[in-house]
Amino acid sequence: MNTIHFEYAIEVEKAGSITQAAENLFMAQPNLSKAIKELEDNLGFDIFERTPKGVVPTKKGAKFLVYARKILEQLDKMAALSSSDGTDTQRFSISIPRGSYIANGFTRFAAELDMEKGIDINIQETNSMQAINNIVEGRFNLGIIRYENSYENYFLDYLTDKELFYETIWEFEYLALMSKNHPLANAQEVVYDELVKYTEIVHGDNFIPYLPHEEARRLSEPTRIKKRIYLYERANQFELLTNIPTTYMWVSPIPDNFLNRYNLVQRKCKAASRKKYKDQLIYPKGYKFSELDKKFINKLFESKNEVSFKEYN
Repeated sequence: MNTIHFEYAIEVEKAGSITQAAENLFMAQPNLSKAIKELEDNLGFDIFERTPKGVVPTKKGAKFLVYARKILEQLDKMAALSSSDGTDTQRFSISIPRGSYIANGFTRFAAELDMEKGIDINIQETNSMQAINNIVEGRFNLGIIRYENSYENYFLDYLTDKELFYETIWEFEYLALMSKNHPLANAQEVVYDELVKYTEIVHGDNFIPYLPHEEARRLSEPTRIKKRIYLYERANQFELLTNIPTTYMWVSPIPDNFLNRYNLVQRKCKAASRKKYKDQLIYPKGYKFSELDKKFINKLFESKNEVSFKEYN
């Protein structure tokens, strides 16, 4: 039995669609369908069934997927043992949202690593659901998720269901980020009705537990906004904001070094002040923080405190 087929089945469960899973895996949909069928034939039962809401695991399929994740996790640990350089290797892994104060904290953490020792550091900027799945599937030790407070119960219930613990890092209001050349850049507090006339830059892969992606997008994005650019990584957002002065983006407060580097400003908006967001540190039940984990968390809060004190005091 080919364990790569286990990874395929897990991706199908995550995506809720064979077509979407094939896109995520960068493979042709017929090839993925064939691989899943071969796996089901070997097992002697169906892993998935089709429903009006997409592809979902059967009762036996759900149990199989739990075992498959554990097998893949153990294989990853075995591989880590065989490739280990010894106890001096500095190991750290985390999935984070596309937040600049978090990236700033990570950079400070990485700058203080011992360059004379082995280094095995993994960091991924992604959406909250992927950060959760990365821990559940054993690919990362830590994660940071971000959500609007009105959806907190969805996320906390999902974390409990996945046996993940969480600790609040920060609760904040989004700010409007824009070029210093934006027509509204000189306003200390922008007017929402004026702002929505311009082009909004949006991260296009935000998900909410238990809600279909399109439903989550509909709830989180006002229909009044007609001009949007969707993207999926943080570096491009700065390039777009800098080079297209009529764009803007909702962000957590940003460190000065990013603002100065990209010639940007951040402004409060009356309409946005009603919405609060939260960043949560997440980790597996029973997880023991390493010394490197603790160092990262210290740098994270150091970076957070700088922007939070500047913005709100």
